[in-house]
Amino acid sequence: MNIFKKLLKSYTSVSLMLRILIGLAIGTILGLTLPGWSGIGILGRIFVSALKGIAPVLVAVLVISSIAKAGKGLGRRFTTLIAIYILSTFIAAVCAVVGSFLFPVTLQLDGVATAATGDAAGSLGEVFTNLLTSMVGNPVAAVANANYIAILFWSIVLGIALKTMASKATVQVVHDLSDVVSKVVKWVIQFAPFGILGLVFTTVSENGLSVFTTYGHLLLLLVGCMLANAFIFNPLLSFILTRRNPYPLLFTCLKESGLQAFFTRSSAANIPINMSLCKKMGLDEDFYSVSIPLGATINMDGAAVTITVFSLAVAHTLGIDVTFGSALFLGIIATLGACGASGVAGGSLLLIPMACSFFGIGNDIAMQAVAIGFIIGVVQDSVETALNSSGDAFFTATAEYYDKKKNGQL
Repeated sequence: MNIFKKLLKSYTSVSLMLRILIGLAIGTILGLTLPGWSGIGILGRIFVSALKGIAPVLVAVLVISSIAKAGKGLGRRFTTLIAIYILSTFIAAVCAVVGSFLFPVTLQLDGVATAATGDAAGSLGEVFTNLLTSMVGNPVAAVANANYIAILFWSIVLGIALKTMASKATVQVVHDLSDVVSKVVKWVIQFAPFGILGLVFTTVSENGLSVFTTYGHLLLLLVGCMLANAFIFNPLLSFILTRRNPYPLLFTCLKESGLQAFFTRSSAANIPINMSLCKKMGLDEDFYSVSIPLGATINMDGAAVTITVFSLAVAHTLGIDVTFGSALFLGIIATLGACGASGVAGGSLLLIPMACSFFGIGNDIAMQAVAIGFIIGVVQDSVETALNSSGDAFFTATAEYYDKKKNGQL
């Protein structure tokens, strides 16, 4: 037992980032040299499954606890933050539309000749209906199926109920439970190096390094749009609100939150890291304890880019005539869909068929695009999550600074 404790202490004493980089390197080398050792890939599947299992529980208990303990006077600040989250996600979708028109991408898909089914099957009304229906779904099933929109809705309702009716002792029990679940997530993240090793091994052993050449154009478009949002549009939005240089805050959030999220590939699992970052920056705990879990659910710039770029790439491949106006309408659908994207690895990819249906593209073709997304996910999903998660902390700080500025406190 003492030997195990010493090994664990030695392991955790090394920087998590360094351990992840080592796992990344080992996974790549093993994938190239020993592709037949398929058992190594199970490490990645276990890691992803652990994140998928605990992340919905984490969001639920954190939001319930935070709402129950929140102080008064935060309503205007939350209104500002929600507006920022949704606006930045829509800007990301528009950026992806513009990028897709300037640098159109086509994919290698089977059954292209008979794929288009005619008129658009999706509509804004249908998207709203699906979103609202999903929101009021069974709360137990929502946690089991990682339906984050429903988790967020019911957690807010339960938190308000606790705040108005429960005793302080009961609220404290829920708060302690949220701390316990956060601790479990931190334990899971400590083993991220092994998960990254397995994920990279699987990708490299199955596709080789050709993933960076075959889908290089697609990757450049995706990553380019995400970086444009991270370094241009999000800071611009923050500057308009706060009238202060946003880049010191941005680089802090990218370093402390974005790098971790890049490797864990889960906005929900990165919540404890963002909470610690907000505490380090001296933000209001009553505010960030709600805004960070909220952001992990609805602040999805990267997801909006992924959904939009993939959908337009499929449309271009099929030779569908897409007007700029219809593409912007797709951006609205992608924004709403991204808000419901699962906060775990690969969550946005599963919404590509929904967006493709807007152009009358069948599910069989759309799922081929999803498969390509999983192949390049080692890059695409990592950058997407880094953008999403660092944005949660960045916009939380922006909303608080904006509120203090309006009240003459800055």
